[in-house]
Amino acid sequence: MKLSEKAEEILEAMWIAMEEEGQAFLDPEKTGIHADDPAFGELTRHALIELRQGMLYFRPEGRDEGRMTIRRHRLAERLMMDVLNIRGEDGDHRACQFEHLLNEGVDAKVCTMLNHPVTCPHGKPIPPGPCCTEARAQGDLGIVALTEFKSGQDGEIAYIQTEDNKKMQKLMAMGVLPGNKITLVQSFPSYIFRVGYSEFAIDTNLAKEIFVRK
Repeated sequence: MKLSEKAEEILEAMWIAMEEEGQAFLDPEKTGIHADDPAFGELTRHALIELRQGMLYFRPEGRDEGRMTIRRHRLAERLMMDVLNIRGEDGDHRACQFEHLLNEGVDAKVCTMLNHPVTCPHGKPIPPGPCCTEARAQGDLGIVALTEFKSGQDGEIAYIQTEDNKKMQKLMAMGVLPGNKITLVQSFPSYIFRVGYSEFAIDTNLAKEIFVRK
């Protein structure tokens, strides 16, 4: 189901108020969207919400849709802040824009890339999706830090997570680039890894910032 951006924002506001804050309903004025906006009619036509005595209530289908909408939003926050290192108000703004692109299927790929996070950067819960349940059942850790690897194990570099540009440049100069194959040679006393035909030694803190797809 493809909803307008404002309709998704209404569902997000309802989810936070009713599922996380324990309210029985939501006043339309508290969504930040004018009560005459067509988005409210859009949601009622799809039988996702009800408007009773001037207040908003979830229908069962709407609760499910709200759950997935807030999931996409918080995954987008994780992607912007953890992977792209876009933080603060700019990160929040871009996450709000990007979440609407995470349609069915794309959100699962982003979730897997992020190793199925359980909270957003602000500490709010990310509702799990089918990909999370399946990964946990299979013991599939998805993407993990290099420090989670065992000696001799190899994988594909997914991304570097660091706010330090010097660290980023140092790792990139070693060939630590998304898509490259990496093999952990040893993990003690320092981490030694192989990229291509070259081997490099780094400390634990730097190894924690290299995320690898198993």
